[in-house]
Amino acid sequence: MTDIEIARKAQALPIVEIAAKLGISSEELEVYGKYKAKIPLNYGQEQPKKGKLVLVSAVSPTPAGEGKTTCTIGLLDGLAKIGKKAAAALREPSLGPVFGMKGGATGGGYAQALPMEDINLHFTGDIYAVERAHNLLAALLDNHLHHKLSPEIDLRQLFFKRVIDMNDRALRQTTIALGGKANGFPRESGFDITAASEIMAILCLANGYEDLTERVGNIVLGQGKEGLIRAKDIKAQGAMTALLRDALKPNLVQSLEGNPILMHGGPFANIAQGTNSLLATKAAMNLADITVTEAGFGFDLGGEKFIDIKCRVGGIFPDALVLVATIRALKYHGGLGLKELDKTDLEALRKGFSNLKHHIGNALKFGLQPIVAINHFVSDSDEEVKLLQQLCKDEGVEAVVSKAWAQGGAGAIELAEAVSRVLETTSTHPKFLYETEAGLEDKIRSIATSYYGANDIELSSQAKRKLQLFESYLGKSLLVCMAKTQKSISDDPARLGSPADYAFKINDVELSAGAGFIVPIAGEMMRMPGLPIRPAAHDIFVDAQGNIQGLF
Repeated sequence: MTDIEIARKAQALPIVEIAAKLGISSEELEVYGKYKAKIPLNYGQEQPKKGKLVLVSAVSPTPAGEGKTTCTIGLLDGLAKIGKKAAAALREPSLGPVFGMKGGATGGGYAQALPMEDINLHFTGDIYAVERAHNLLAALLDNHLHHKLSPEIDLRQLFFKRVIDMNDRALRQTTIALGGKANGFPRESGFDITAASEIMAILCLANGYEDLTERVGNIVLGQGKEGLIRAKDIKAQGAMTALLRDALKPNLVQSLEGNPILMHGGPFANIAQGTNSLLATKAAMNLADITVTEAGFGFDLGGEKFIDIKCRVGGIFPDALVLVATIRALKYHGGLGLKELDKTDLEALRKGFSNLKHHIGNALKFGLQPIVAINHFVSDSDEEVKLLQQLCKDEGVEAVVSKAWAQGGAGAIELAEAVSRVLETTSTHPKFLYETEAGLEDKIRSIATSYYGANDIELSSQAKRKLQLFESYLGKSLLVCMAKTQKSISDDPARLGSPADYAFKINDVELSAGAGFIVPIAGEMMRMPGLPIRPAAHDIFVDAQGNIQGLF
């Protein structure tokens, strides 16, 4: 059966019953139909006192698939099966991948989040709220320019673009305000995808309404005679917060097996922060004994941002780390083509293991001893599984087979038991890749050389100029949210495995002052994806009974 067929056959529990498992009363819920709700902010505003945190990340993504969300939900259900009070904290899907190529963000097979169709489409409107708040600020900025209001903003030094939650390459670079004086000042601009909006990052880092208002007010729009011009300088922050009021509250849904999932914000770890909200993660940690969360794409992207940005800001740190790998993905990193991945090839697996080994080494830099979850495919041979487990053992790492896709929680019991042992016997301490007060260029260099395996960095003249500008106005305390390809640990998608002996190229740098970080743009990366030659949208339709078909 397809994912959507499996999801439809599942008997979802009323959301009030899921809330009760966490000790949340029905009176506290803001219910969106039978199977989804928002919970109050206060559950996530307190610093976690008891709950353990398990971070799930993965090897560098390949077209063969890794199944990180599937393993995350499977681990949640596996922990419940061995008697643990567990919850998951996951990211929301973006419509861009849903109608493009990657797909949704609700897992797969028998390890899914429900209601799958709602979550992957409109859900509770959080991403729409981010989009509208962002574009309200863009409209207020253009109005400010049109009426020549104070403070004056230099049209040649505007940093702010619009966003839309769709893969639309035609909007990457646009010319706006054509048609004469009444329509504003013509200029080049463009769109990012909504997940890459600074407001999405702010939503995921804010601790409450006052913090949210302050952060959106600090968004830098451009430069003027008086220095950097922010959203609060054009009096935008109040209305923006009004649009984001409900979106700030975490969403509660469930797994196929009726276990609680807080799903809130944060897709796209390649071009954005890529982790769910601090409010959702802290709420789960306050309400459950074990929280399982995920970091988008590979550990070089979402994992690094989870620790260096989210954990710093939120004062949390993982108690355990799971790295998801598939034998098919590692053989792809070892040089096999997509059509060759079903055949046993121990040499390709051994060669491709270099990618997983690199991520294991990166985990150790944070003081984390990972568990490897081998997301099982039917094409995996026993010889390949044994080899991968031995290669991991040689690195001092336990590798456990997960069959969550086919068996749900029952297929993840061994993984759940391995994670439980780590939580009971190991303690971790916050450790980061760079010091907060290091220079911005030094922070980028630290990530590129110590984490990505580069010899050094190469900054374009534009990137160097912006770094100097941002540091001169805002100091050195800004963090780094790298935008780079997810297909490689390096800046070049063609460099598979474990790249070495290369220069990491930064072509541009964007500023997210409200979120508290800069966004270096590496290689040819763009913050507005495009659609493939055959997008998933071609196969999605609504039948005569009103049922959505073709949605995975």
